[in-house]
Amino acid sequence: MPEQDHEAKTTLRIKRWQKSSLKKKKERAEHVMLVDLERNDLGRVSTYGSVKVNEFMAIEKYSHVMHIVSNVQGELRDECDAVDVMRAVFPGGTITGAPKVRTMEIIEELEPTRRGLYTGSIGWFGFNQDMHFNIVIRTAYCTEGKAFMQSGAGIVIDSVPKHEYKESIKKAYAVKKKALQLSKEETILS
Repeated sequence: MPEQDHEAKTTLRIKRWQKSSLKKKKERAEHVMLVDLERNDLGRVSTYGSVKVNEFMAIEKYSHVMHIVSNVQGELRDECDAVDVMRAVFPGGTITGAPKVRTMEIIEELEPTRRGLYTGSIGWFGFNQDMHFNIVIRTAYCTEGKAFMQSGAGIVIDSVPKHEYKESIKKAYAVKKKALQLSKEETILS
């Protein structure tokens, strides 16, 4: 019975979050900006008029956060290939926002350390022009006996710094929790 209660409470919490997030002007404005940016990026390599948003503002739940998600797709122009697509969409608009180039310049000026793998990409190109890539977030990497990870949040004109900071900490917590769990398992196995 307690498991059913927990499940019901979780479902209720998700529904409340969906309603409140989709009503928040800041969340909607940020998401619409990102969708427009991706439509623009894909439009650079897609046939005219083929770029479509076939899923808009759906909610996806993860272990410690929920996200508003949209799906943008287009039909690739004959003269373009998978590498052209990567050039058109990278770095991802969810990382830079708009205007993309100026934002990257500001990041370079303000951030005290280089991002390394964080907000980069991992993926593959197939011989048949298929490709699958991600944007590296919520990821830890280890070097010289130390683990590193970075976290961030989307900043727009309506952002409340305290809320964005809390969001960054919440995102980082999931990775930290998993890293600690894995390190305990490693200790037990050794």
